[in-house]
Amino acid sequence: MALRRALHFVFKVGDRTKTATFYRDVLGMKILRHEEFEEGCKATCNGPYDGKWSKTMVGFGPEDDHFVAELTYNYGVGEYRLGNDFLGLTLQSSQAVSNAKRLNWPLTQVEESLYLTEAPGGYRFYLIDKELPNCDPVQKVSLAVSDLQRSVHYWSALLGMKVIEKNEDKKIALMGFSDNQCKLELQDIGGAVDHGTAFGRIAFACPRDQLPDIEALMKKEKQKILTPLVRLDTPGKATVEVVILADPDGHEICFVGDEAFRQLSAVDPKGNDLLDEAMAADKSDEWFAKHNKQKASA
Repeated sequence: MALRRALHFVFKVGDRTKTATFYRDVLGMKILRHEEFEEGCKATCNGPYDGKWSKTMVGFGPEDDHFVAELTYNYGVGEYRLGNDFLGLTLQSSQAVSNAKRLNWPLTQVEESLYLTEAPGGYRFYLIDKELPNCDPVQKVSLAVSDLQRSVHYWSALLGMKVIEKNEDKKIALMGFSDNQCKLELQDIGGAVDHGTAFGRIAFACPRDQLPDIEALMKKEKQKILTPLVRLDTPGKATVEVVILADPDGHEICFVGDEAFRQLSAVDPKGNDLLDEAMAADKSDEWFAKHNKQKASA
């Protein structure tokens, strides 16, 4: 499964301006591309919402060789309820630690050279206080599971990930498609996984011809398929094909055809300006304030 690679994690954001500050000014990531959509995604990329939304890809480098964040913003939704499903994203950057201190962004020292901070919306980020590495600074995404053995079997036997480390005492498994990619950490929380309404989605690329095989295997194994193989259009960009799955705890998993995705995910030099323009044009906060109303809480 060396041809499969980790791509991004999807975060729903209620405050796009504060979120942009966190990723750009605190973490030091770059806006890789920004896209606006008039109606909901056929693969529910923006969650179960039908209206206008935007997608912003942010990361330390191009999506070809970096794990990035996909920020989905639904116009009119101001906040989402966190569950216990997302346990954190870990990255290595002493600059991010310095940025947080300089900007007075809340920062808690967990242990030597490790800090915890939160993105707007309450998403946890763990910052390793060491110089940026030559490779991707994003090291792992941590998700909660209710039965570690069941989850490890799903991700390894069915999806082809290898187990890199496993700690039975701490009930943690570190997994990945290769050693030089962002890893997936599964932690058994000893109870049910609650996804709230803020639930995200982790995405991986694979050769396009593997998509029907993945779907067929899930059907055979009686596993959940949220969206069967479908084509997704982005105006002016490449059309990609995806299959959306759910693991035994309901974590959403997207597999996308790699060939077309590499075209779609090319860095847009205008991405930063497009995001700034969209935020400046978004008068929804002013409208709700003027009418003495609040945005919806999902």
